[in-house]
Amino acid sequence: MDLKLLVAFNIKPNREAEYYRFVLGEFLPTLQNIGLLMVEGWHTAYGDYPIRLLEFRTQEGVDMQKLLDSSEWKTGKETLLKLVRDYEEYLVPAKNTFQFFIPTSRTGKD
Repeated sequence: MDLKLLVAFNIKPNREAEYYRFVLGEFLPTLQNIGLLMVEGWHTAYGDYPIRLLEFRTQEGVDMQKLLDSSEWKTGKETLLKLVRDYEEYLVPAKNTFQFFIPTSRTGKD
């Protein structure tokens, strides 16, 4: 089954420049080198949802679970977590449409 990795988070206040330098200069290029491609990136302009939603898929022949167990993913994620808050990630069966999830931080907020 083809999987998609959904990652949602908010950028920590006053860390925006550092976040962009890391994500664009290191995180995404490293992930691409090991076979994980960001296929979509969404910005929430209005509403109660994390400011960023990133969607990743693997290159053909790359196993998603092995990739998520790799040192490159773990190291990149560890650095990302220093720059963001409210981080959540989900593996979902991939569809060729927009996919999202309801963050756990929203549970019971209706």
